[in-house]
Amino acid sequence: MNRQIGSLGASLPDGHARTAHNRPMADGAITVRSGPWDADGVGAFLGDAAIPIRLATNGPGHPLVQSLWFLFEGEALWCCTRADAVLTARLRRDPRCAFEVSADAPPYRGVRGFGTATVDTASAASVLPALIERYGQDGTPLADWLLARTDDEVSIRIAGLTVTSWDYSTRMSPRIAGGEG
Repeated sequence: MNRQIGSLGASLPDGHARTAHNRPMADGAITVRSGPWDADGVGAFLGDAAIPIRLATNGPGHPLVQSLWFLFEGEALWCCTRADAVLTARLRRDPRCAFEVSADAPPYRGVRGFGTATVDTASAASVLPALIERYGQDGTPLADWLLARTDDEVSIRIAGLTVTSWDYSTRMSPRIAGGEG
């Protein structure tokens, strides 16, 4: 089931807006390299998947993988983190990044790919509340704590997405894939 996520689309810094069901804009912003899903299928999965993104960044010596809340708006992935975080410094030095969004439980399916990140201070005030809503944390102590730190947050916009998808639902036994059996 697709659900709308906050009202971020109206306040994105670059004027981007989502299409119905959080699918990518029809301007070819997502390049699909392989997999069972086209750009609309990838967009539908990313719009519905309320699981953390695993974001890989380049750094001195070794890559780093971090899990973050994300949302898919228009043709981009959005996250928030602290302005002084290692992740922020890495993305400012080298905006190239890779990501994966996939569940840890069967049926195994997901999207992985790469893009270019932009770090922005001003949009964190609209992205962070949308993330809190998406992950069902409205009105919780965690939400209060995160929102109290908004001035120290930055948003991360990952665009120019090139992706691969996978969906093993049909290969898995009905019992594992959530059906009867």
